[in-house]
Amino acid sequence: MRRREFMRTGLLGAGALALGPAFWEDALAAAPATPGPGPYGPLLAPDANGVMLPAGFRSRIIARGQTPVENTTYVWHIFSDGQATFATEDGGYILVANSEAPATAGGGASAIRFDRDARIQDAYRILADTNNNCSGGGTPWGTWLSCEETDTGRVWECDPAGKKPAVVHPAMGVFSHEAAAVDPDGRRVYLTEDSGDGGFYRFTPTAYPDLSAGLLEIAVAGPAGEVTNGGKVTWVPVPDPSAATTPTRKQVGAARFRRGEGIWFDSGIVYVATTSDDRIYGYHAATETIELVYDGEAIAAAGGQTPLSDVDNITVSRQSGDLFVCEDNGNPDPFDIAIITPDREVARFLKLTGPQHGMGSATSETAGVIFDPSGTRMYFSSQRGFGVGVVYEITGPFRLERAGGPAPGPPPPSLLTDLRAPASIAISSFRRRGLPVTVGLSRAARIGLTLKAGGVTLARATRGGEQGEERFALEPTAAGRRYLSGRRRVSARLVATATAGAQSSSDELQVVLRGASSGRGSPGRGPRGRPNGSRNQRVRQGRPRNRRQQRFSGR
Repeated sequence: MRRREFMRTGLLGAGALALGPAFWEDALAAAPATPGPGPYGPLLAPDANGVMLPAGFRSRIIARGQTPVENTTYVWHIFSDGQATFATEDGGYILVANSEAPATAGGGASAIRFDRDARIQDAYRILADTNNNCSGGGTPWGTWLSCEETDTGRVWECDPAGKKPAVVHPAMGVFSHEAAAVDPDGRRVYLTEDSGDGGFYRFTPTAYPDLSAGLLEIAVAGPAGEVTNGGKVTWVPVPDPSAATTPTRKQVGAARFRRGEGIWFDSGIVYVATTSDDRIYGYHAATETIELVYDGEAIAAAGGQTPLSDVDNITVSRQSGDLFVCEDNGNPDPFDIAIITPDREVARFLKLTGPQHGMGSATSETAGVIFDPSGTRMYFSSQRGFGVGVVYEITGPFRLERAGGPAPGPPPPSLLTDLRAPASIAISSFRRRGLPVTVGLSRAARIGLTLKAGGVTLARATRGGEQGEERFALEPTAAGRRYLSGRRRVSARLVATATAGAQSSSDELQVVLRGASSGRGSPGRGPRGRPNGSRNQRVRQGRPRNRRQQRFSGR
């Protein structure tokens, strides 16, 4: 997957996904949240869409299953679930949504593109032929991780712009995936499993942020396998992530997370919702400890009444730091989205009403709660509303500041702005002169380049770079020379990474190495149909240019 092209099509990184304030870390040191009136006051009577909201808020229907999306001919999928938004360079944004339906009924994911005024411009498919895609998560490099909730479920990395095909990542485990959250500081992805004795996983990529290979681990905590408040978490490698003979959660003595569902990373904390015991945990990535943010069972056991049960999908408002929580069923008082404030107060924010949300085994649930990049529009779904699923938008006086100051500014641009290399090169030329590579940077960063084929590193280089263009000539490693000897044609993958502090970006290209009789290739094509290496693929006009070139010999 060529992550440069997500940027070139106008997408900003998932810093645009609502990341909340650091003061949640202080809140976690106190007792779990308790019921209160909330910051928005009581709910009013249902509006025309059957949605009960606080004063000043409004709802509108954005998409409905088996119906063309407004201003488009695209027929929306059924059973919308997990969602995310991605800012675009034109001031608009893209909403992506999963379909928790089997492949035979259109499972996968779709997207809606909005302009800067939230008017729908387009709708399209970004993932097809997959099963029960429940939730997922956005990445800092601008992709959507769509999770299959089946015993043989996998994680699919999707392009929200719909320009590139989705890529499956079996290394992230084969199990009943629910959701994913990226920790850009620790360079890991955390994963939940929707099972009564499900696990809490973390995936450490071999070459972050490339998710094609890495180490899958599962959490261990508590003497009886249960998660304990304030307890230390131990991580144990999963012996067989493919679960060929034994489910991943049963291969080692893992902690039991009772139907792990929503997950969200914020300021060093991974929030994990477990439906069966009405809990939301806060996992401190730096100290590897876990404690409770919300405990619905404890409130009920103490004789209290809570507006939140069967916790499911979660999100944090980047602007206010408020945690919003969907309900999976939520009986006996279903169809709510609740708010948990940074001062540990939980209250109902909205409620769905009306027969369109089902009864009995056909009951719907709220899902996919997410904000647009501005924090002024909320999106969520009634997964089986009207029998096919419906997506709502909520607007109104959302809190846009948080305690201690205003919301953080917009996310920084991607470090990698360009990656160019010949689509095809003669092996003899590669041996003599190396592979010419040009990397574009938005600011100073550490660059890493790796050329691989058949599990062998053919060439590699690492060095610091300045804003503008950096040029390399990648010479083959000793192992690469041996691997290429006598071969007529080799398809290799060039991966570039750029790192500056906690921020990172990556991109990749396919390069064909030709033997003496394999024929000449043609230049690869860039995101606008131009040949790779053309002058038209330079860094955006007006940026400082740096044309350093240095030869590297891999060791």
